[in-house]
Amino acid sequence: MIKTLRHTMKNLLGSAIVAAGLAAGAVHAEDKSIKIGWTAWSDCEATTQIAKQILEQKLGYKVELVLADIGLQYQGVAKGDTDVMLMAWLPTTHQNYWAKFKDQVVDLGILYDNAKLGWAVPTYIPESELKSITDLTKPEVKKQLKGTIQGIDPGAGLTQASEKVIKAYELGYHLQTASDAAMVAALDRAVKRKEWIVVTTWSPHWMFAQYPLRYLDEPKGVMGGAEAIHAVSRKGFETDHPSAAAFIKNLKLPLSDLEAIMLKAKSTSFEKEAAAYIAANPDKVAAWLKGVQ
Repeated sequence: MIKTLRHTMKNLLGSAIVAAGLAAGAVHAEDKSIKIGWTAWSDCEATTQIAKQILEQKLGYKVELVLADIGLQYQGVAKGDTDVMLMAWLPTTHQNYWAKFKDQVVDLGILYDNAKLGWAVPTYIPESELKSITDLTKPEVKKQLKGTIQGIDPGAGLTQASEKVIKAYELGYHLQTASDAAMVAALDRAVKRKEWIVVTTWSPHWMFAQYPLRYLDEPKGVMGGAEAIHAVSRKGFETDHPSAAAFIKNLKLPLSDLEAIMLKAKSTSFEKEAAAYIAANPDKVAAWLKGVQ
């Protein structure tokens, strides 16, 4: 009887160990899921698609993309609802968000640099009439532009910077907020009609390859200088997903490569162009995965 009881307990213990192993395996499989936050900006979409495809195809992760306004992205990463975002413009553009959330998130490093913000106009607008933001105060210029600057989404750092520019230069213009796509659509209409327009924009952006544009001079430096785009994660991400974190830390994209992807994606898709870029650049991919387990 005692022997039988011992045998039964041994079997139960063995079953428990097997069950625990299966459960651990299930947890491990679930642990390969990552949420990447993104906002509908063309540079962000290109970078995010490249990261997503490598994480899934090379490192075996399941990636969910979370689309939201930039302010909500910072909040989501800080709260741990989102694992990582690949679009923190520092030190100037997102300085308000960074000041608020920097102690709640982790900076994984620079993805690309030499980026900038500014206001741009079509080159058919004579520089003799509009070369600098200071020229916007001219009555004849303001009339041509109908007192409006075409902007992007309300929560963007560029929009906040543009509001500061309007105040700093005492322009008295209306900043028309919209999506990046709506801004480009407004530019496209204006260019086709040879109308005057000022758009808030940034580099990298594919539209500089598509349209004849130039930046307006901004002598007071309200927009800041060259910036770098950082990857930012929730706290604990590196511990929970060491391979993913190591890859993202290694991920570096030349600005010219990024702009080329963005332009091509305009007529295809970011998913397709990211895949093509990965296939065409095995050396870069190998460098990004160097030392990644």
